[in-house]
Amino acid sequence: MITFLPYEVPESKRIRLIINTDAKNEADDQFAIVHALLTPRFVNKGIIAAHFGTERTLTSMEDSYEECEKILSLMEMKEVVPLYRGAERAMTDERTPALSEGAEFIIREAMKEDAMPLYVISLGAITDLASALLIEPRIADRLTAIWIGGGQWPEGEREFNLSNDIAAANSVMASSVPLWVVPRNVYSTIRVSLAELALKVRPYGPIGSYLFEQMVDFNHTAAGNPRFPKGEMWSLGDSPAVSLLLDSHEYAYEMKPAPRITQDMRYVHYQKERFIRWYNEVDARFTLEDMFAKIALYDAYKK
Repeated sequence: MITFLPYEVPESKRIRLIINTDAKNEADDQFAIVHALLTPRFVNKGIIAAHFGTERTLTSMEDSYEECEKILSLMEMKEVVPLYRGAERAMTDERTPALSEGAEFIIREAMKEDAMPLYVISLGAITDLASALLIEPRIADRLTAIWIGGGQWPEGEREFNLSNDIAAANSVMASSVPLWVVPRNVYSTIRVSLAELALKVRPYGPIGSYLFEQMVDFNHTAAGNPRFPKGEMWSLGDSPAVSLLLDSHEYAYEMKPAPRITQDMRYVHYQKERFIRWYNEVDARFTLEDMFAKIALYDAYKK
């Protein structure tokens, strides 16, 4: 168990966690990964590098893998948290898994006889979880999935994580796995400014410095891209996957029938039997301040 914090989490309240991340896509996955690694409630079983399509690179999964390696190295955790390669591409259709060591790892961990609950958070395309469920359907009742992705209810909209594997999203929606969805209109509310990160993250050790600098670098890399709004802020959109496992925000979601998703990422509401947890809001203050505090406390411990 992590020992840098002035408290302990009772063993009965801890959970197993698998992080599936397209870490080199933008600049926010890195914050969620660090937050998860510094959270003592989590028994971090492993990280799976996810692809993020072929629009910007043909090696997106490998790029994510290298970024995860860098984060683990900066945190001196390379020997502590295993790292796996996910699928290199999206699924070809809803019934054909994209084989990867990441999907096999999800299956192995889910099939273990362990009383500690297992959660898989997908911070990008949901390819690896969908593939694992197709390869071994029995894992559906042995884990809970959280997905950062999809558009606003009820119509849907274009959304990056969804766009990188619509077939996988439909496959998971149609499965029986417990699923929590944090859509674009909700995850985009976790706003931070560069000034805030300069004050509350950058001063705190090699990982704090790296988190800030890679955000600034992304700002310049995406200078001509309207997806980096106004040049002084970004949304740490993957971080809700961490904070919802610290506190589930029980009044912030509704149980809704899982939609079918069209190729233009619109929702078709066709059934009333398979329900999923659909989040309408996430507490940004709680999410960010817990992360800021843990980064600062970790740096103090390392000094």
